Amino acid sequence: MTVVFVHGVPDTPFMWQPLISSLGLSQSEYFAPALPGFGCDIPSGFSCTKEAYTDWLITQLEQAVQASGGPIDIVGHDWGALLTLRACSLRPDLIRSFAVANALIDREYSGHRMARTWATPVLGEVSMFLSSFMDMKQSLIDAGMPKEIADHDVSYFDKRMRSSIVKLYRSAAGLNFRGSWVDDLKNLPECGMVLWGEHDPFVGMDVAERFHKMWGFPLHILRDTGHWGLIEKSDETAAQLKALWARAS
Repeated sequence: MTVVFVHGVPDTPFMWQPLISSLGLSQSEYFAPALPGFGCDIPSGFSCTKEAYTDWLITQLEQAVQASGGPIDIVGHDWGALLTLRACSLRPDLIRSFAVANALIDREYSGHRMARTWATPVLGEVSMFLSSFMDMKQSLIDAGMPKEIADHDVSYFDKRMRSSIVKLYRSAAGLNFRGSWVDDLKNLPECGMVLWGEHDPFVGMDVAERFHKMWGFPLHILRDTGHWGLIEKSDETAAQLKALWARAS
């Protein structure tokens, strides 16, 4: 089996370590790439828009499928969940199963306050310039990120990541999804699920419930967790993912 893990904002692939450990995956069984600009270089000409990141992810999935010899399982969180849904809806042939957590493509959701700030010209840049490492670290911990993950990931919250985040959110008008990003969800693979941290301060439970009702994918609520519920309760998440993968077999 091959599992691809797609992190979100403002994370790095390091966030997946608790879940990978709970799943007992060997290095040959998973791939956790870093989004360009998130603790790694940005390729020349890469625009850091939602379309550019989608194209990049599809390329990563094609390579993973070629290496594994067949469709793969994918897990995405936050922006990684949004990109996962978009990539899966465009290339369902690459996917055996998908699981997404605490972010969904939703026509009615208009984005949290910080998303709207980052998407606003000038204001987004000023906000990023004024954001200190300590402020960002504390806000991540308050939202549910385990301290050891925050300690690591905030060290990569540099000028390159800040610029990438602003461009990404601006390309999505905050988090306003319309047109094909919503309509193409009808092409999602049949085997998928949604995991949700119950007390997410950024995206309300109503978004998860609406997606579940509209598209019919199972919804598992991680009680008493925040935005990073899938790693706060990595053992519970691992059990859910193993059950999903068993159904996909």
